[in-house]
Amino acid sequence: MRLRYLTLTAVAFFSAFPLYYSVVVASRDNAALAQVPPPLLPGGNFLANVERVFDTVPFGLALLNSFVVSGSIALTVMFFSTLAGFAFAKLRFRGRNVMLLITVATMMVPAQLGIIPLYMLMVKVEWTGTMYALVVPALVNAFGVFFMTQFLQRALPTELLEAGRIDGCTTWGLFRHVVIPAARPAAAVLGMLTFMTAWNDYFWPLVVLTPENPTVQVALSTLASGYVNDFVLGLSGTALGTLPLLLVFALLGKQIIGGIMQGAVKG
Repeated sequence: MRLRYLTLTAVAFFSAFPLYYSVVVASRDNAALAQVPPPLLPGGNFLANVERVFDTVPFGLALLNSFVVSGSIALTVMFFSTLAGFAFAKLRFRGRNVMLLITVATMMVPAQLGIIPLYMLMVKVEWTGTMYALVVPALVNAFGVFFMTQFLQRALPTELLEAGRIDGCTTWGLFRHVVIPAARPAAAVLGMLTFMTAWNDYFWPLVVLTPENPTVQVALSTLASGYVNDFVLGLSGTALGTLPLLLVFALLGKQIIGGIMQGAVKG
């Protein structure tokens, strides 16, 4: 038992230390990075470095853009994936298995192969440089559909749906009053993963957005570019860009743990 706790403590320490040290660097100047041994405690320059970040790039706009895009994508993926997962898991219709197989097969296609045709489409509809180009193509994804399908096959008893139909509930009513409450734990996990993926997305926003209207990752790449790398400036922006992810986990952590415990009890 003691070895187990020591192992968990070591894993937690090595997982959290990079984040902690980025805060340490962000609170000092570049001269402190050359010290031997390196500083391990935060300094007093964090607010000044944060001010430099906002003066160098439109970081406030980048945070707002990333929050709007990531939040919109997370909400739509949760809704549409739960809706499609309900259909694939519990409804009977012709071609269901084939459609699910095709949906899962799209996960094997590299996303980079669709960048050029997707960009041509965004140019045609005049969405380049706007948030629509980031949100609309990501309204639903194959992983979310497959994830919710697998969860609802186990967590949603068919007898419960049949009882609802006997009481006169429509298919949409079953989705609202039965499926959504049952799918809430898995939807919270899917929402967190989707939010993190959208927040950390770099390549597609770099292609379709302008430098004046960036997301966080594009703004961070601007901070890291230049003839001389300013590590303090870059890590100050990184520390700011990590805070929303920690906030999302703090908000959804209880729901996620509840879903894990629920699955453990049922299993």
